[in-house]
Amino acid sequence: MYDSFSIFCPVSRLDTLKLLAEEDVLIEWSRPIFLNFTHSQIVDKLEEYCSHRLGFVEKVRGDIYVCERGLARVHQERSREQSEKDGSTAEEGDDGTPKAKEEDVKEDESLLAEAQLRQLGPEHAAAIHSLYPANDMESVEVFERLIRALPAFGVFSSDGELAAWMVQSYYGAMFSMQTLPAFRRRGYGLLLARRLTSAVLARGYIPFVVIRPENSASQNLYSKLGFRRRYETVRAILRPKGWLRGSDGEEAVVPEGSGVGGEEELTEAEVPEGAAERSRGEAEVPEGD
Repeated sequence: MYDSFSIFCPVSRLDTLKLLAEEDVLIEWSRPIFLNFTHSQIVDKLEEYCSHRLGFVEKVRGDIYVCERGLARVHQERSREQSEKDGSTAEEGDDGTPKAKEEDVKEDESLLAEAQLRQLGPEHAAAIHSLYPANDMESVEVFERLIRALPAFGVFSSDGELAAWMVQSYYGAMFSMQTLPAFRRRGYGLLLARRLTSAVLARGYIPFVVIRPENSASQNLYSKLGFRRRYETVRAILRPKGWLRGSDGEEAVVPEGSGVGGEEELTEAEVPEGAAERSRGEAEVPEGD
């Protein structure tokens, strides 16, 4: 397990991140630290200011796409609140709540003619986690908790096999959309994204997803649903100098004087499997179906 934290900092005030290097009494830098999805400029500055402490940094990059309907609803609610304070009349418009289009309803009915869409159960967590692209960064227990507490949908074939799925994460995040190879090219990804987006909006959240830059299939899918790119984000494991992760996934400190350790001494064999590829921009959202 990794210590974890998030950093909230306006992009216009990135210079204040120097405090993490100068007054870092609240951060334990002697062990690997897991940094959840954070604005890429913040991570870049963090690496710059704390380079004297860091060894190998494993990164996963992706773009944040946000549902415009959710943003419109938030803006309208704020406008209404301000109008009530001012005694003026707010301009009415789309409140961002999901509105089922007739063509979408017909398409969903057609897709579900030979399948069924329903809420997932904790018993599905292990199978979903085993195929999750970043399962080395998330535990199966996290999936179990999310499925118990939040909307998580699966498409089941006529014989009851789980064919595709998608889960709501913290706040309005939607992730882990996957379709088994035998069931791809049937539109299940769009069906799941549409249903989960509606469920997240109904719960009062702004839906958003993380998509790797080269994943044009997912970009096109979410664009159809009114999602727009906002910024690049990074998920990272910050390892202090002298720490490595073995092939079994276990973290270990390298004894001083052993001749191994430090960023400049890492060999390809010592880098966690897949880390080099992920650091070049692979995010957790899989290819669309």
